Amino acid sequence: MKKFSWLLVFSFLLILALTGCSTGNTTQPSTDVSQAKPVEIMISAAASLKDSLTEIQKNYALKKPEVKLTINFGASGTLQQQIEQGAPVDLFISAGKSQADALEQKNLLLKDSRVDLLGNDLVLITGKDNSMVTSIEDLTKPEIEKVSIGTPESVPAGKYAQEALTSLKLWDSLQSKSKFVLAKDVTQVLNYVETGNAEAGLVYRSDAQGSTKVKVVTVIPESSHKPILYPAAIISATKNKQTAEDFLKYLQSPDAQKVFVNYGFKTLAK
Repeated sequence: MKKFSWLLVFSFLLILALTGCSTGNTTQPSTDVSQAKPVEIMISAAASLKDSLTEIQKNYALKKPEVKLTINFGASGTLQQQIEQGAPVDLFISAGKSQADALEQKNLLLKDSRVDLLGNDLVLITGKDNSMVTSIEDLTKPEIEKVSIGTPESVPAGKYAQEALTSLKLWDSLQSKSKFVLAKDVTQVLNYVETGNAEAGLVYRSDAQGSTKVKVVTVIPESSHKPILYPAAIISATKNKQTAEDFLKYLQSPDAQKVFVNYGFKTLAK
């Protein structure tokens, strides 16, 4: 009888062990859930934001590992056109007001999501060893053959440059002498000056600050051009509204704004 009882106990323990293994198999999918694919948001951002946003992207990955930020950098006008043509973008950060205005007029921006995120300065740069240019007026000197700016129609920095040079009564003279080397974005302007393909260029302070091959000759007077603003807004067609809103809010936080300031931008977010 005692032997029979031990057999019952042994059988019961065996059943428990087998049940435990089975239960372990059924709980396995919960591990997969914890390792779910991150929510991805697509960001179209002005080329001048590349260094600062790349650092912020890394910081945000540590803060929000469940979110993947994919950033497409380019000229604001080009990015605007891509959005108008249906590119899958969740958040747009422009280096110019007019590009955001155009999207807003077409109801392509999520209502009330737009903020003026940053400011900047327009500066005149030359190669580090250039001694011929000491002022904006020196661009008219015969020995200065090439001056690079962004294409005004699509590059906000180029538009600001055109406004400033017109206000300072230099535009017509430089244009008539075919001195302008137009670039697709400010990064290309910087590259032209760094490589000597242009003796001077007009870029944002944040771009010049990131280069060891150029120097800032002078800051262009703010009164000579419209205020430099970087509007940011969520695209109305986004399928990740909450995630995009969270990241836009983070961009306005002290942590993110500190990064922007370190790269030469002006903070505007309250």
